[in-house]
Amino acid sequence: MTGTEPILKVEGISKAFGGLKAVQDFALTLNPGDVQGLIGPNGAGKTTCFNLLTGVYRPDAGRVQLNGAEVTGLRPYLIAGAGMARTFQNIRLFPDLSVLDNVMLGSHLRTRQNMTQAILRTRFHRADERAIERRARRLLELFELDTRAEEEARSLPYGDQRKLEIARALATDPKVLLLDEPAAGMNPQEKGELRGLIDRIRREFSVTVLLIEHDMNVVMKICETITVLDYGVTIAVGPPGRVQSDPKVIEAYLGVPGEAH
Repeated sequence: MTGTEPILKVEGISKAFGGLKAVQDFALTLNPGDVQGLIGPNGAGKTTCFNLLTGVYRPDAGRVQLNGAEVTGLRPYLIAGAGMARTFQNIRLFPDLSVLDNVMLGSHLRTRQNMTQAILRTRFHRADERAIERRARRLLELFELDTRAEEEARSLPYGDQRKLEIARALATDPKVLLLDEPAAGMNPQEKGELRGLIDRIRREFSVTVLLIEHDMNVVMKICETITVLDYGVTIAVGPPGRVQSDPKVIEAYLGVPGEAH
C-alpha cells in the first residue's frame, strides 16, 4: 500500500432482483496499491458486486466512493472517467477491429479533442491521435501483443484475448482496475505469467487491483486481502492463509462443516 486514504470505499451496498437478495450489505476498502481478491462459490454475487461498483446496476442501498468522490449509481462511462475500469467474465472485445484499435478505443476516454476537431481532422486532432497510438503500442509491448497489433482481435488465442482486454482497460488510465476472472481459460504457464503481469501493472501504472478469480492458486499468491461471499453475504475478510482455513469458507465451498472436513 502506498497511501493512507482509501482509493475505493464501499459501504453497505445491497441489490435485490425481485425476491432474490443478490448482494447484502457489502463493504470493501481498497487502499492505493492494494491487490485484493473477491471470491466465493458460483452464484455468490461476485460479478453483481462488480456491476454495482461500475454502474451497470444501481444499488438499492449503500454508497461507493472513488478517490473521495461519490460515484454511487453513476452511469458506467462516468465511473470509468472517474478512474475505475474493468474487464468482464465473458470477454467483450471488438472482434472485427484490430488489436491496436481495441486498445486505442480505451484511450479515447481521455481524449481532449471535440467532435468538430475530429471531423475536420485538425492539427490538434492528428497530434492527439498520434499520442493515443503511441500509448496503445506501449501497452501492447507490455502485454507482448505488439507483433500482432494489426491483426483482428478475434484471431488471438483465448489467453491473449484476456490480456488484450486488460490492456484496453489500462488504456483508460484507471486508478482502480477490476478484473473479473482474468485467468479463466488460461493454461498453467499463462496463469503464472498473469500473476507477474498483475504485479507489474500495479507497480508501473500505480493501479489498485480488485479481482474475482476461481483459481485459488492465483488468488492466494497475489492477493494481500481476500473477501469471501456466499449467497450475497460476506462471510470472511482477511489475509489468504486465514481465509483459506476459515470454517465458514470451507463449508461454503465444500458444503460440509469445517470440523468435519
